[in-house]
Amino acid sequence: MIRGDKELHVVGDRVLIRIDDMEERTAVGLYLPPTALEKENVQSGRIEEVGPGVPLPPKADDDGAPWEEGGEQMRYIGLQAKKGDHAIFLRKDAVEIKFDDEKFIVVPQAAILVLVRDIA
Repeated sequence: MIRGDKELHVVGDRVLIRIDDMEERTAVGLYLPPTALEKENVQSGRIEEVGPGVPLPPKADDDGAPWEEGGEQMRYIGLQAKKGDHAIFLRKDAVEIKFDDEKFIVVPQAAILVLVRDIA
């Protein structure tokens, strides 16, 4: 995500989310139970950026160190979450950040309970 002269990179299996207003019904029409809203156990929002995925170790047959020049490029297992998805996630695993005077939440993919994706 680029804002002015700054660029935000999400790393690993993390997802950057813009939070929805806390309502009984989410923007995509899913209902959250009152107990989840009262305790703020569950929150929802639109995914703005996703990290590259879960990093994998270097291949066993590689003789060089992965940090040396000319070494193998980093490999990842991709994430299910995609930019533009609507996510319902566990609030306890979330970290709130502020980027260019705007609040976002960063969560690991494992904290996401449900993804809602538009069918195109």
